[in-house]
Amino acid sequence: MCFILDIKMSTLPVYVAVNKYLLSQTGFGISANTFLLLFHILKLLQDRRPKPTDLTTCHLAFVHIALLITVLFLFSPELFELLSFWNDFKCKALFYVNRVMRGLSICTTCLLSIIQAITISPSTSWLAQFKNKYTLFILYFFFFFIWLICLSFSTSILFHTVATSNVTQTNLMLLTKYCSFSPVSHGFRGLMFTLTTSRDVFLVEVMLFSSAYMVILLLKHQRRSQHLHSTSLSPRSSPEKRATQTILLLVTFFVVMYWVDFIISSSSLILWTYDSVILSVQSVVVHVYATVSPLVLISSDKRIFNMLQQCTTEKLLILTGW
Repeated sequence: MCFILDIKMSTLPVYVAVNKYLLSQTGFGISANTFLLLFHILKLLQDRRPKPTDLTTCHLAFVHIALLITVLFLFSPELFELLSFWNDFKCKALFYVNRVMRGLSICTTCLLSIIQAITISPSTSWLAQFKNKYTLFILYFFFFFIWLICLSFSTSILFHTVATSNVTQTNLMLLTKYCSFSPVSHGFRGLMFTLTTSRDVFLVEVMLFSSAYMVILLLKHQRRSQHLHSTSLSPRSSPEKRATQTILLLVTFFVVMYWVDFIISSSSLILWTYDSVILSVQSVVVHVYATVSPLVLISSDKRIFNMLQQCTTEKLLILTGW
């Protein structure tokens, strides 16, 4: 039975529209992440003792840039053809990097939520002991560890991703115009699915646990504030509170998008078939977090607004001759 993906004429306009939206979303996401990455690199160079959250945010922006670049090459035939390698190598390399960066995205988001939970924990909390022990060396170790985990978990992609034009088999699962997945035994497919799912579910549970902990701390802080301030006053939230709310928003959005992608990809792997429109929609869902996350981080960081305001003021002074 043939399971090769076929773009039917009735679904072609929808497929083209979703694909164009995916490419425009990707381009916008690369621009936003590049701005976020450059800003945090500048802050890291200026600060003698950089904050763990700044380092982690910088790492997250870099991961999302690499992730979205692979999307541009995979779903844009013109860019795919620009790479002067044979198609089989291009498919393996692009899908491998894409899968590694997706794993690093969830790991880094989880790490960011843990760091923020430690940062806002009170001195009486059991997490407070990690504030003094939490050094840059430990953070670099975690970066090395999650890179090692993601690189090793994605090696199966190198063996089962092939260029469609180079293979005569008819039971391929076509992923893009040029790349497909070759048949995988049910046992190996189940093993890799179990390992990857176990890793992702564990990280999601850690994110939910740290998020619940931060919500409890925010509620306690709000109750104390109500005792200290009259109800008519509305004191501005502290930078720690704004940062915590940002992380909570990111985690919530990531978890929702993860489970939507999980449902689509699980059904496709079980049936070993993909509809062209569903594939494009899944790609939008998978990579929308990489596009939205820098916007959330930029909008919640007052340092960025202060920098932009300062640059605008300096330009106005130069134009007016002051």
